[in-house]
Amino acid sequence: MTKKISVVIPLYNEAAVMEQTYQRLKNVMEQLALDYELLFVNDGSKDKTLAIVQAISFADPHVKCLAFSRNFGHQVAITAGTDYASGDAVIIIDADLQDPPELIPEMVHKWQEGYEVVYAQRSKRDGETLFKKWSAKMFYRMLHKLTDVEIPVDTGDFRLMDRKVYTELKKLNEKNPFVRGLVSWLGFKQIAVAYERDARTAGETKYPLKKMLKLSIDGITSFSHQPLKLASYAGVVLSGAGFIYMLIVLFQALFTSTTVSGWSSMIVIQLLFSGFVLVILGMIGEYIGRIYDEVKDRPLYIVAEQYGFEKSRVQSEAVFMNQKAN
Repeated sequence: MTKKISVVIPLYNEAAVMEQTYQRLKNVMEQLALDYELLFVNDGSKDKTLAIVQAISFADPHVKCLAFSRNFGHQVAITAGTDYASGDAVIIIDADLQDPPELIPEMVHKWQEGYEVVYAQRSKRDGETLFKKWSAKMFYRMLHKLTDVEIPVDTGDFRLMDRKVYTELKKLNEKNPFVRGLVSWLGFKQIAVAYERDARTAGETKYPLKKMLKLSIDGITSFSHQPLKLASYAGVVLSGAGFIYMLIVLFQALFTSTTVSGWSSMIVIQLLFSGFVLVILGMIGEYIGRIYDEVKDRPLYIVAEQYGFEKSRVQSEAVFMNQKAN
C-alpha cells in the first residue's frame, strides 16, 4: 500500500507568496513515489489568502484547507493541521519559503530509513537582522540550559513526524502549545537535517518582537520551572547581603565615629528590591495564567470553514461559486 504524506502549512496574510508556495510544494511532492495532501490552515488572514487557497483546493484534489474563525496563532494553526492530517507522516512547513520545500525528499528518505522525527536544523539564516539572529540564538541556548528536555538548538517547526508521533502529540492538548518542544518531549527516534534558511520571498515576518517574546515565554514556562526557583536563590543572596550590611552599620555606629549615611543607600536598596519582587511576581503570574488557561478548557481553535475535504467539497464549491458570482 502506498504511503501518504500530509504537509501542514499555517497561513496568515500570505497572499503575496501563496501561488509560488503551492507550486514549489506540488513540484516537490510529485517527485516522490508517495500519495500526499497539502493541508493549508488559514489563521484568520485579513488579505486574499483564503480566496487563493479556496481556488487552489477546487482545482487540485490534493489540496485541503481549514479556515479559522479568527486569528488563533501560529502554534495553534500547526496543532489544527496535525489534528486533521491523515498521512502516515506529517510535515510542518511555513508558507513564506524561508524553509525550502526542496528539503522534503531528504526528510522523507530519513523517515523511510526508520527515523520517526526528522527536524530541519538551521546552519545559516539569511535575510534577518543581527538582533533577530542573536536573540534567537540566545533563546535556544537558554532554553537548552533551563529544561531537562533535549530541545535541539537552531530548529524551528520545520520537521517531519511519523503518524505514531503526531498521534501522541494530539493527546497533549495544551492551551499554549510550543510544538517543537512538545515533539522533543515525546521522544521517539529523532535525527537532524542541516540546511541554510533563505530570506522571505515576499511579505512581512509573522513573528515580530512581541510574538517572539510570547513564543519564548511559552517555551520556557512549558518546559521549565527554574524561573520560579530564582526567587529562592535571590532571596538567599539578598538576605545575606542585607545581614552583612546590617553588621557594617552596627560596627560603624558602635566602634567608629563615622556618620551612618542612610537615605541614599536605603532608597537605592529599596528600589532594587522592589523591582526584583515585581519581576518575580510577574514570573509567578505567567505560570498562574497558564494554569488558568488549562482550567478553563476552552477549545484551542474554531474551524469556520473547510475546503477540499470529501464531505464538504461539493458544498464548499457551491459557496465559493456564489461568492465569486457576487
